[in-house]
Amino acid sequence: MTTNLLEHFASLDDPRIDRCKRHRLIDIIAIAICATICGAEGFTDFQDYGLAKEQWLRTFLDLPNGIPSHDTFQRVFARIDPEGFHACFLSWINAISTLSTTHIIAIDGKTARRSHDHANGTHALHLISAWAADSRLVLAQRKVDQHSSELAAIPELLTMLVLDGAIVTIDAAGCQKSIATEITSRGGEYLLALKQNHPTLLADVSELLEQARNARLPGIDVATHESTDAGHGRVEVRRCIAVELGWRWADDWAKLRSIVFIESERHIGESISLEKRYYLTSLPADAKLLNEAVRSHWGIENSVHWVLDIVFREDDSRVRKDHAPQNMAVMRKIALNLLRQETTSKRGIKGKSKNAAWDNDYLLRVLAS
Repeated sequence: MTTNLLEHFASLDDPRIDRCKRHRLIDIIAIAICATICGAEGFTDFQDYGLAKEQWLRTFLDLPNGIPSHDTFQRVFARIDPEGFHACFLSWINAISTLSTTHIIAIDGKTARRSHDHANGTHALHLISAWAADSRLVLAQRKVDQHSSELAAIPELLTMLVLDGAIVTIDAAGCQKSIATEITSRGGEYLLALKQNHPTLLADVSELLEQARNARLPGIDVATHESTDAGHGRVEVRRCIAVELGWRWADDWAKLRSIVFIESERHIGESISLEKRYYLTSLPADAKLLNEAVRSHWGIENSVHWVLDIVFREDDSRVRKDHAPQNMAVMRKIALNLLRQETTSKRGIKGKSKNAAWDNDYLLRVLAS
């Protein structure tokens, strides 16, 4: 299977009628990908980038009628079928990603805050994404319908993923019996955050863990692990307590095996904060593994959502028309994955993006990564 990015988009259906096609669809997509890697934030930026780099772009694109206008970029991305565009993204990801035997897939949601269109009654785009912690790649995304919730979108996202051997971590929105069943039926393990959306269950788990910690449950082993991270003036101590029980909810929750308590103690200067979290998991009570899995889950916040906002300015994007917000979200994830995969530079994502904008040879390395 080829890993050449553009080949995976060659089969994408062109939404334009033939007499209106002055520019090849693959050329439009290629310019948009290159521009996004280099820091472009919208359709005018795509046009400006294309005009500035036209001579270089002609070394691998036909461009029979020059560089498309910003209006052309806008119309095309607004009309491209987002399901088809995402399918091309998935095809490329499946070609380049190599997952370890036991890998962690974190699932979490994010809203593009300025993508709303009040005039047409359209809410801001909310997407859930799947992120592979070991390869640090965004694997897939799914739109949450504006009259629905993450709970409905998560099972649809799971169907796009290879779950065999995976540990799937999801926040409280995904702490549902049906989702646990979906994950385990496809060969995966789950680690689901338990919060007030299950108040009775949360109270029972909290009480059981407290009894186990205080040795009030004879014959029950309690596994513990503590880790410390320091940097940027912050020290964080994470304590994990895990109990493996054959208890009463095991029949209701698919392959439920352990309950988990994570306590995070954060020191910033003289300030100390304490956060407590509870989890249900199909994994054994390996406190070290569970502590690391919970920590890895938050990588999607720091390595994906934060980067999308700071480097690609996703929250500031005012792209709103039709399918354009969803397609542009895929475009930013393509750029993020490509920059993350390029390893010859030791700079961060923003630094790599600048290098790609300045150096065409480096951009080619990013595109080939």
